[in-house]
Amino acid sequence: MDSIRAPRLILVLLIISSILCLQSKADGTGSVYFLDSSTRHFFQSRSSESKSMSLPEVGAAISVLLGFAPPSTLSSTSSEKLNEVLTPNPFVRPHAVFLLEINGFKDKHLGIDSNSDVFNRALKSEVTIENAEIQLSLTEDDVSLVSLNEPLPVDMESTDKDLTNFALWLGGEYVNTETEPLTGELTVPLANNGQIKLHMSKKADRDFTKSLISLIQNGQRAVQLHENLPNPAELIKGRFDGFEAFQEHYGTDDIVQKGGELLVTSISMMYNSLQTTYKGQIVGVVVFNGSPTKESDTMLTVKLTTRPYPRWLQEKDLSDLTKIAEVALVRKTLAWITGIILIISTLMGICFLMNMPLTRDTLLYSNVKLD
Repeated sequence: MDSIRAPRLILVLLIISSILCLQSKADGTGSVYFLDSSTRHFFQSRSSESKSMSLPEVGAAISVLLGFAPPSTLSSTSSEKLNEVLTPNPFVRPHAVFLLEINGFKDKHLGIDSNSDVFNRALKSEVTIENAEIQLSLTEDDVSLVSLNEPLPVDMESTDKDLTNFALWLGGEYVNTETEPLTGELTVPLANNGQIKLHMSKKADRDFTKSLISLIQNGQRAVQLHENLPNPAELIKGRFDGFEAFQEHYGTDDIVQKGGELLVTSISMMYNSLQTTYKGQIVGVVVFNGSPTKESDTMLTVKLTTRPYPRWLQEKDLSDLTKIAEVALVRKTLAWITGIILIISTLMGICFLMNMPLTRDTLLYSNVKLD
């Protein structure tokens, strides 16, 4: 009996493990939105959007958008997916990318398409959530990396003035009738004549709003840095985790959907500001991950690899300085010998020309006719 039960137990364990694996795979999915430029098209039209991508393929697309070659390990299938997303002209690239990862946000439940023109025009694709790299092969200082998650100084933390400016930026208002700061009510209008009210006296509302303000302020800092960045390629990269705790606090309440609309509206206005600063030479890649993640987890990391200039290859192969000196001596000796030979040849030719007899050539000036 024990010999019969053992295979059944193993079979049951295999079935349970496969179900768990499928469940984890289903949970590890999200969406990626490719936000195109306001002045020209760097992505394909929405009619040709692909159904599913992997994060390594998204990272390869970002490398191409920045003007770098995709990784050599990219498969032919993945290359075809890139052709479904990017325009075929390799000389038309923005060289600036706004990359934002949003965790704990299920966009399909919040109706992004009806809330933002920026996301409504975007090229959308389902994406499997996994750790991936954006590989950039550089010569030296070819790309500028700007983070949207830099901690703000203590004296620049969110205040009532920041909340007022944030509300005015969104067309709303912030009213605080209490003497204690950060205890007022923030009211922001939304699409379809809706509005959201966030009470700063509630920790969930206050943390969500402060994380949004921090994201916007870092975006404004990126705009200021753009004027002083000499590099031709720029990657503005950030991660937003403020919605995750907000959703966990309210569960399935209507305010969660309104909070998602507020987040999408803020990102859209931030992206439009970048479009104005970069004069349309920037695109956006926004990845929504619906599953909860740790604060230390980053979906897309940047890997910089240096490559030497072609004219430096020979010198780098000669690791010994003595060999380099020998090669330089041989080249200099050959140059001097060649120059001396040319000078002697020129002088000899001049002497022969000066000493030529001034007589007629009998063959040239004769009237002999050859039969």
